[in-house]
Amino acid sequence: MLFISIVVGNVAVIAALMLSKTRKSRTNFFIMHLALADLSVGLISVLTDIVWKSTVSWNAGNVGCKAVRFAQVLVTYSSTYVLVALSIDRYDAITHPMNFSGSWRRARRLVLVAWLLSAVFASPSLVFFMEARVDGAIQCWIDFPEAWQWKLYMTLVALSVFLFPTVIITACYAIIVYTIWSKSKIMTVNSKALGSKNGEKRGGHHEDDSRRASSRGLIPKAKIKTVKMTLVIVFVFILCWSPYIVFDLLQVYGYVPQSPTNVAVATFIQSLAPLNSAANPIIYCLFSTHICRNLSSSSTTKPLPRPHLKRPYLDKCAEAVTLKG
Repeated sequence: MLFISIVVGNVAVIAALMLSKTRKSRTNFFIMHLALADLSVGLISVLTDIVWKSTVSWNAGNVGCKAVRFAQVLVTYSSTYVLVALSIDRYDAITHPMNFSGSWRRARRLVLVAWLLSAVFASPSLVFFMEARVDGAIQCWIDFPEAWQWKLYMTLVALSVFLFPTVIITACYAIIVYTIWSKSKIMTVNSKALGSKNGEKRGGHHEDDSRRASSRGLIPKAKIKTVKMTLVIVFVFILCWSPYIVFDLLQVYGYVPQSPTNVAVATFIQSLAPLNSAANPIIYCLFSTHICRNLSSSSTTKPLPRPHLKRPYLDKCAEAVTLKG
């Protein structure tokens, strides 16, 4: 069920973005890469685990062990770091709006850095994972002889895949919320002062001047809606990943003893991390990013009705063209 929901949801998002005829935006660019990373989680990580659990033992050889584990870790990191890149992009859009326009090159660099960092953090998998006999069956495994090595490895994984990204994302959104709050407060004060001043001088024209003046410090509603959507994505990311990271750290540090019950709990908690990749497409649709609308309209495209213009209107248009000529 997790695999189907990840694949169907993210394929729908990618198809909707590709079929969209509207103006391309940086947000959709980041969502496309996030959907590609989430789809890869389903196809590479979850599907491999399903096949592996059905065969019990590892049957792909030592090279396959290293390659598959590297790919699994790569897509896991990419899903996280593309989200970090999206948060940095939203931070830049809100705090530096004048320097933000036309920054497509910067957006592409952020995504490229996110994938490169994911590859760098996944590279130890090529060294540590290997075929090993565990409980009488061949498995693709990490075999650290000392307990402190396991503790060090899991601590570094927790820092790189969860803690550091969470700190960066939280810092970005703390500044974003403060910026929106401070700008809206200044805008309200300025619009009231300008409105009362213009009301004394020009009466009916004060509303237009107030709107024009207040728009200088106004953050567009579309940007605020995008920030809200990304904030929910981040919240779901923390909600899905924190139990997995906390449980693994408690287990490796010896606070969770080995028992059949704890093994079952560990299996359930490990499924919460990929659940994040299934939840993201639902969030995209809930926040009206035109993804669901584009998908539905592309499947049922109908010709637009031609407008019925009255004859006087056509005569006026012809007269205007003649005068202009």
